[in-house]
Amino acid sequence: MSDWTQAAASDMMQVFGEPQAMLVRGSGCFLWDADGTEYLDFLGGIAVNALGHAHPVMVEAISRQAAELIHVSNYFVTPPQLELAARLKRLTGAGEAGRVYFSNSGAEANEAAFKLARLHSGSGARTRILALNGSFHGRTMGALALTGKPAIQTDFAPLPGGVTHIDATLDALEAEMDDTVAALIVEPIQGESGVVELPDGYLARARELTQENGALLILDEVQTGAGRTGDWFAFKRAGIVPDAITLAKGMGGGFPIGALVTFGAASDLFTPGKHGSTFSGNPLATATANAVLGEIEASGLVENARERGEQLRELILGIGSPLITGVRGRGLLLGIALAEPVAADLVRAALDVGLIINAPNPTTIRIAPPLTVGDDELRVFTERFTAAIARIAAGTPNEGTL
Repeated sequence: MSDWTQAAASDMMQVFGEPQAMLVRGSGCFLWDADGTEYLDFLGGIAVNALGHAHPVMVEAISRQAAELIHVSNYFVTPPQLELAARLKRLTGAGEAGRVYFSNSGAEANEAAFKLARLHSGSGARTRILALNGSFHGRTMGALALTGKPAIQTDFAPLPGGVTHIDATLDALEAEMDDTVAALIVEPIQGESGVVELPDGYLARARELTQENGALLILDEVQTGAGRTGDWFAFKRAGIVPDAITLAKGMGGGFPIGALVTFGAASDLFTPGKHGSTFSGNPLATATANAVLGEIEASGLVENARERGEQLRELILGIGSPLITGVRGRGLLLGIALAEPVAADLVRAALDVGLIINAPNPTTIRIAPPLTVGDDELRVFTERFTAAIARIAAGTPNEGTL
């Protein structure tokens, strides 16, 4: 057992399992471990590292802001906080009536969304929140109650009540939506379930039904937002306007930050004292997120995500392995469907040949590389992913690292 493995086992709370490597340095789409081994990062911190690693725009923004102001209480506002709120309103299309609440993570943003839904229930006539089976909204108690995965909820019962989980079908939505529903919360693409898209027309119909029944439509764009899917936000492609969206992950490029953005009348639900967080919208986090989103916009990285995603899809299918049965998702959030439940073995084989990917379930590989990915990185990915698949086919997934 290496020193770092032993230290992780003895000093770290065992909630993430055994670490796969000790990473010490990153640059662009690549990472290096303590032994000097290079890895191509096609997981991006689980759709977080939008600009890759050690991007000069992020480094400069963090350094500059840290030298000026890191934290003040929320009795005050700061220039980067106001700048980021205005930027998010513009990018989301929330408009003049829109409002922004900053959190420290996606789970916290979804906690705020849960409370927003409860406030919308008013006198209590609207007693239910609808969420989808297979969804993932976080591991804090409220976010976990929204999450449609019983296996990770059981140990923490009783969870906050009033949540009804339904199948991600139009029939189920139409059957359950009525005037007892305060809100419907959905992910445009269920990342943790294996990069599973909603049925065609689902968001448009959800918008119609929520408006007809006076319920909020809340979209969890924690994983799909900030250009990840080839649009600034996945809901844009559906041509709808939600009541609220939650954001995090790629928005900060690796710096912890999240947000709840409200549209229209939903912006009036939170009033002073109804919610808050010590570190909400602190200057360092908001300055960094401004730099990340500014770079995504200035460098055309939303368009790059769309174009490289299509290119990547073709490369994966072009490998021609019978193990690969299809590719799901949009932009640079893709799920590779496998013919056999060997995803965990394939992740280990990929790591051994210098490629970081992820297995959200036994028959799916999730990839979410930085939005900066280019031809060279796609070539390396194809070479290493092909090598990893060959190891699985040969029955030798762990022959040793590069």
